[in-house]
Amino acid sequence: MKRSLSDKLNELIEKVKKYASEEDINLIKKAFEFAQKYHDGQARSSGEPYIVHPLEVALILADLELDIASIVAGLLHDVVEDTSASLEDVEREFGKEIAELVDGVTKLGKLEFTSKLERQAENYRKMLIAMAKDIRVILIKLADRLHNMRTLKYLPPEKQRQKAQETIDIYAPLAHRLGISKIKWELEDLSLRYLDPEGYYDLVEKIAKKRVEREEYIKKIISLISEKLKEANIEVGQIDGRPKHFYSIYRKMKEQGKTLEEIYDLFAIRIIVNSVKDCYGVLGIIHTLFKPMPGRFKDYIAMPKPNMYQSLHTTVIGPEGEPFEVQIRTFDMHRTAEYGIAAHWKYKEGRIKSTDEDEKFAWLRELLEWQKELKDAKEFMESLKINLFSDEVFVFTPKGDVISLPQGSTPIDFAYAIHSEIGNKMAGAKVNGKLVPIDYELKNGDIVEIITSPNVHGPSQDWLKIVKSPQAKSKINAWFKKERKEENIQKGKDILEKELKKLNLPLQFALKEDVLQAVSQRYGYRTPEDMFAALGYGGITATKVALRIKEEIKKYIKEDGERELQIEKPKPAKASSNNGILVKGVENVLVRFAKCCNPVPGDEVIGYITRGRGVSIHRRDCPNVEQYLKEPERIVEAEWNVTKDAKFDATINVLANDRAGILMDITNLLGENKISVKAIQGRTTRDRIANINLTVEISSTEQLEKIIRKLRKIDSVFEVQRVKGG
Repeated sequence: MKRSLSDKLNELIEKVKKYASEEDINLIKKAFEFAQKYHDGQARSSGEPYIVHPLEVALILADLELDIASIVAGLLHDVVEDTSASLEDVEREFGKEIAELVDGVTKLGKLEFTSKLERQAENYRKMLIAMAKDIRVILIKLADRLHNMRTLKYLPPEKQRQKAQETIDIYAPLAHRLGISKIKWELEDLSLRYLDPEGYYDLVEKIAKKRVEREEYIKKIISLISEKLKEANIEVGQIDGRPKHFYSIYRKMKEQGKTLEEIYDLFAIRIIVNSVKDCYGVLGIIHTLFKPMPGRFKDYIAMPKPNMYQSLHTTVIGPEGEPFEVQIRTFDMHRTAEYGIAAHWKYKEGRIKSTDEDEKFAWLRELLEWQKELKDAKEFMESLKINLFSDEVFVFTPKGDVISLPQGSTPIDFAYAIHSEIGNKMAGAKVNGKLVPIDYELKNGDIVEIITSPNVHGPSQDWLKIVKSPQAKSKINAWFKKERKEENIQKGKDILEKELKKLNLPLQFALKEDVLQAVSQRYGYRTPEDMFAALGYGGITATKVALRIKEEIKKYIKEDGERELQIEKPKPAKASSNNGILVKGVENVLVRFAKCCNPVPGDEVIGYITRGRGVSIHRRDCPNVEQYLKEPERIVEAEWNVTKDAKFDATINVLANDRAGILMDITNLLGENKISVKAIQGRTTRDRIANINLTVEISSTEQLEKIIRKLRKIDSVFEVQRVKGG
């Protein structure tokens, strides 16, 4: 039975009453009425009134026992994005603090992006920046995502998969990094339901069949443990058996290539006690009762995870030879394990008060630092996933300090985690007292010593391919950016020029100052030189810049083609006809067609008097004409005077999704239309795009345009255009 809005609002008020004042309760009621008013008439895909969603988000936040400002922002989180309410309206009614929280959660909706990936990357950038200012932003965002995932069944299948993939890639790892396992597990299981429905429901069914016998087995183990703990006079606050969540089992099956029957530790026994001393006391008894499995003991009390998680983990062999995991922790540790950062951070009067665990969230500041360096959307998204999703590896300095790194990290990652200068001067590394290669993969418990040398003058460019952590990449790039700017600028120019040539883009346009300035600013660089430097040290990819330049060129060419060229008229003279061209003002002169633009009848043309090679005929929109106009005395007017049978060369560029027979279809069409092909050049990109240049003989622009229209209709062809520069 569905609850009414008033029931849900009352539930919310009851949840916050234990830590809220009467004034706080009134503010929540006011926010609900405000949201209800502006969302009036809107409905969710489920058919429910839209206001149900922000109310459910607020309830999730209340379960985390977040402050009143967070809960109010949860109620208001969609009003700016989805209704006529402005951020100013929110600030006027609820104050600056709540308005900033709402703004932090609001998606980017008004900026133009070249791709879905770029839009996604920019949204996450904004979220990270807002998150670094106030961690509550991401807590509201997680609550928002959790309720959306709970109601995902009402969306179309394609949308379901998209949202589920985004959740498993970004939001579940974020919940993990913030230590909120309660939300993380639910997000993972909900995502799995839509990413692999068959695998999910098969797993649910198989585990359900084993439930009864497993529950009996767990009861037996708990009874045995409880008895021994009582004999040892250790007071146990809570002891229970819990099955591991579905995604955890599913992932293990996929990664290890095992069936469910081959995975034995499907459940864990959790023991909660009053003190750290008792935790270790319980561990001793467990290892006395059951044989521990080698290499499966983890002390997260002495070495907490970066998300503040603390617990003792051990896997032992049970009474019937079946392995199971035991987790031992205090009540405080348990609350942190469930609620993570939400259990430790308190918010009063808009100011964040944190415990001394504050330093454990240094990764958040690091996230903010390295995200500034990454301009390429794809690279940013990949780095974000590595930083959030990778399991940690814990290694030691020679002094015994613990350093946490992403799994797969190398001594280079370790060096830069210590200090930038250590990394920049690194000459080698020792692990456990032995010299190792710099690409050695670090393992839990390794003692790492970095060997430095004053003769080392910075990192190698190859290190960027070796390091795993985004922080190390960021620091290496920063060194190249600072130390080798001039070298990087030249290198970047060379890289870009090669890429532009690959795409057959006219360099005359591509390297124009205004084009480069527009592109560099689009990617957040102050000048083209800064962008060239970034290309040189690997801060942005040449492909990304070249494609953006292509877009700018299209705009520029269009503008340039529409602009009438002001040409000084020469003195009247007898016109000279040569090769189908009438040249005004000169007689008995050699006429040739410029190869840079290959004019054909129908094109507006202009003549340029060369030194020793007669008159060169160009299209008026040819990129080279601009520089010829600096010498007006050498410009002559020209017009077409052709016979019926005259033929001229033109170059056509065809872009298509590569498939068998695509070239045959193109040449057959040209043959059917009696178009002679003089040359064919083609290549296939990594993305399986066929890029084909055809030089054909035609009689007029009309015929050329007709054949271009026909080529566009060929299956898999998505772009056909006359090549401006040839």
